Amino acid sequence: MIAKFDGIEINPIHSNDAWKLCDFMVSNEDRFKRYFPSTLKANSNPTLSKLFVEQKTKLFDKKEEFVFTLKQTETRKLIGLIYIKALDWSLDQGEFAYCIDYNFKGNGIVSKTIQLLSNHAFNTLQLKTLQIITHKNNLPSVNVALTNNFKWVKTLKNEFTPTNEKPLDMELYELYYER
Repeated sequence: MIAKFDGIEINPIHSNDAWKLCDFMVSNEDRFKRYFPSTLKANSNPTLSKLFVEQKTKLFDKKEEFVFTLKQTETRKLIGLIYIKALDWSLDQGEFAYCIDYNFKGNGIVSKTIQLLSNHAFNTLQLKTLQIITHKNNLPSVNVALTNNFKWVKTLKNEFTPTNEKPLDMELYELYYER
């Protein structure tokens, strides 16, 4: 376990998460189809979720991408995913991506998780720069960045293309390790 707060645990993804992950993604399909289409597709049934978890576990072990689960401590229900991805070890930089179950949105869980995982990324993984890339209209995600002292850096033109949509400009926020 990486951290625990308010009845929520942050853990690295592991093999026993496949069924819970499939349930989480399918039950939140409407929330995730625009910004998490690949993860949604990769977890559309239990067999695919098993393969997804195996792949992400290997990437975690090789320090190429870190996927963490958010679970309720008491029920073990999976309520969120947090990635540290787009790792560039030559720059000691990584990017956060996150999603949370619709029943838990707006409770500050993602903000607290990003705070705890930022500390983990700086102190354990030795990263020096963390990024959040979000659309300007995704106010909850913008607020996660600002609440955690990420600073707006610039607009990334045509950075992300949702399925069957035109490319979107995205906003880049960064947080730097300070000793």
